[in-house]
Amino acid sequence: MERITEQPSKYNHLEKMTVDELIACINREDQSVALAIRKELPSISKLISAVEAQLKIGGRMFYLGCGSGGRLSVLDKIELPNTYGIEKGIINVILAGGEENLVLALEAKEDDPEDAWNQMQSFNVNEKDIVIGISASGTTPFVLAGLKKCRGNGIPCGCIVSNPESPIAAEADYPVEVITGPEFVTGSTRMKCGTAQKMIFDMISTTVLIRLGRVEDNKMVNVRLINEKVVDRSVKMIMELSGLQDYDRAKEILLKCGNVKKSVIWIKENQQ
Repeated sequence: MERITEQPSKYNHLEKMTVDELIACINREDQSVALAIRKELPSISKLISAVEAQLKIGGRMFYLGCGSGGRLSVLDKIELPNTYGIEKGIINVILAGGEENLVLALEAKEDDPEDAWNQMQSFNVNEKDIVIGISASGTTPFVLAGLKKCRGNGIPCGCIVSNPESPIAAEADYPVEVITGPEFVTGSTRMKCGTAQKMIFDMISTTVLIRLGRVEDNKMVNVRLINEKVVDRSVKMIMELSGLQDYDRAKEILLKCGNVKKSVIWIKENQQ
């Protein structure tokens, strides 16, 4: 396979560039990421449809990764219960070295071929679930071994990689190969590859949860009331969706019902 992610940067003598030159070049490279993703939209669509299907039968989704991509997937997982009001455990992460060691950046654990399956067994990952391997190189032993175990046990799996025809893509039922090209700093896949991964995580989780009814129109009607900003936003959504003009009354109903969706239903059912 061709390791495009390890090819030399198109830019030389970075240490001699000014700040303006450096950020202009980084920005130029970043603009190419969305275009690379656009080429893979059909593959991303197939992966998302597979995730939706598994969640609809009561399964769970697991990101499987390490390094920058694995850590970014943890951020996606953390934000979803509050944003969309889903139960914890629907979207999960299996991180090399354990999610509890996120901030330790145990990069050596990505070479452990046993760790992924050991962690998956602790979650009782099964054929109702779906596992998405994350690896910029497409060769990471932790991810590759995990996907091989999934295939051998009838567990659906996908992947997000940044090199063509990689071993990890070959093990995935739903491979996504986003070829972002050489990094600005040679081999620093936390840059364009990481940006691509974050954008695709957003696509997967947002699209799946919209499809599962966690958004109405364009509004987060199931958002959890985690702070005053969200409470105020939720009250205004209730007023817009229900026609109720009294802010304080809308807030009272919100705090009683727990979220926007339930509040609007309550108002409509109790209108005189």
